[in-house]
Amino acid sequence: MTQTTQVRDGMMIDIDVEIPMDDGEIMVADVFRPTEAGRYPVIVSYGPYAKGLSFQEGYPDQWNRMVEAHPDVAEGSTNRYQNWEVVDPEKWVPHGYVCVRVDSRGTGMSPGFVDHFSPRETRDFYEVIEWAADQPWSTGKVGANGISYLAINQWHVASLQPPSLAAMCVWEGAADWYRDMTHHGGILSTFWENWYDMQVKTVQYGLGSAGPKHAITGANAAGEVTLTPEELEANRTVLGDDIRAHPTDDGYHRDRSPVFEHITAPLLSAGNWGGQGLHLRGNVEGFVRSASDEKWLELHGLEHWTHFYTDYGRKLQLEFFDHFLKGEDNGWDRRPPVLLQIRHVDGSFVERTEDGWPIPRTDWTELHLHPDLTLSDQPPTEAAELSFEAMGDGLTFRTPPLEDETEISGPSALKLWVSSSTTDADLFVVLRVFGPDGNEVTFQGALDPHKPVSQGWLRASHRATDPEISTFYRPYHTHTDPQPLEAGEVVEVDVEIWPSSVVVPAGYTVALTLLGRDYTNDVIGDDAHAEISSFKNKFSGCGPFIHDDPHNRPGDVFAGTTTLHVGPDRPARVVLPIVPPVVA
Repeated sequence: MTQTTQVRDGMMIDIDVEIPMDDGEIMVADVFRPTEAGRYPVIVSYGPYAKGLSFQEGYPDQWNRMVEAHPDVAEGSTNRYQNWEVVDPEKWVPHGYVCVRVDSRGTGMSPGFVDHFSPRETRDFYEVIEWAADQPWSTGKVGANGISYLAINQWHVASLQPPSLAAMCVWEGAADWYRDMTHHGGILSTFWENWYDMQVKTVQYGLGSAGPKHAITGANAAGEVTLTPEELEANRTVLGDDIRAHPTDDGYHRDRSPVFEHITAPLLSAGNWGGQGLHLRGNVEGFVRSASDEKWLELHGLEHWTHFYTDYGRKLQLEFFDHFLKGEDNGWDRRPPVLLQIRHVDGSFVERTEDGWPIPRTDWTELHLHPDLTLSDQPPTEAAELSFEAMGDGLTFRTPPLEDETEISGPSALKLWVSSSTTDADLFVVLRVFGPDGNEVTFQGALDPHKPVSQGWLRASHRATDPEISTFYRPYHTHTDPQPLEAGEVVEVDVEIWPSSVVVPAGYTVALTLLGRDYTNDVIGDDAHAEISSFKNKFSGCGPFIHDDPHNRPGDVFAGTTTLHVGPDRPARVVLPIVPPVVA
């Protein structure tokens, strides 16, 4: 291919720049840099969405919703260079940065075999970072930035400690390929197989004339050659089959997950309160468990693509990178380590800083599950068995109406004693809030427009935990040696409920629902935002993060009857992170 250079909209733009890899393959990039000669710090993103595919063409539903609700996203830019989940160079180059967008191996203009998050792909990212540091327009300081996929692989490459990685901004990026992404609590999520069909195969290298066009040049954005369907198939993994073939946390998953103790680069980790299923857990785990001495956690709400582009998110990123890539004494290093957008039931947010995570002043509160389906701070005095059909509506336990406004911000955990009519049971746990009128309060999630407060999952046969990593508020399951149940056998289980935040007004009710299937809410079909063109399923409370694979959840095992055992000797309880008000 031929590299071209254009001067447009105040930028020097190098298109189809070839970056050699250590195995002889090449990755292909577009580079946006200031027109004035000099050396500048570099912002790099590496991912599979085709650098030439415009945001507006590839993801029109998301783009239109974002700019309508947040006009600051489009202001100050021609928006000709907007791409999915990466920075707008028109808002970064004028601040003295070079922006490098790289098509990952086998996608867009980069030839090769598609194998997402594989060691080979992580090594490619390492090579890209070191290449960017060595260019004549580079100061040698490289920052990684991007959303979702473009954030997930930052955890992975940072584990390799590339010498030139000076800082990383992980915006709504999972980390653990098993726990965060493919198997929630050991239950397979079909998200990745569907995502592969809708967002990667559509821009695979070799689509050529059958693929999209480059937004700047009009040339093919997915390779200059046009391969046959058979050739395309031979150049990519069968992602769904690969995931199904590895139902436990084995080497396949560990090769595609970070080694947190090796991550030492300064980092800003930004997660989404409504990101259960993908866009949250890894951000929190990465912040808490990484070895970096300079790390910050930010948690917000709204759609997962929104705040990365708004003035709020962009200025936060700029301040972070200005400090670590330019050496500016702008006060970033004196910031508290945690910045939270505290969520309220009306969908509003109040910004607050904290000194750690979980919030140090948290009042960890146990609420016990009672046979009358109430939640109480006192354990039950009599034993009982409560059964539900796994594919039915489950059991919902509720507090009395709250007497005082109550903030729940942080991770939660649930301890149960359960048995099954079969050899296993999938537990789907939903933390919920109901108003005085009896209607559930739902929130705009990272993707789904009507998410509950939080969610957790566990396959009963995967109940074994790692005592060295587990805490009372966040059990950590090994997922290496499943222990099937005998029909009727009672087992003790601990369920991780992903972090969340909500300020619950007085008079409202907190509830916990236990199901054997994915949660659905009562507003299915009532919201046009429940459908997004880049996803297959209509959202009904879980977004695209559903668990409906028939091979992983055969009816003869997972459509049985689950029984919850409660009583003085089996004190089933949920631990909630109640945060008291700040005392002036």
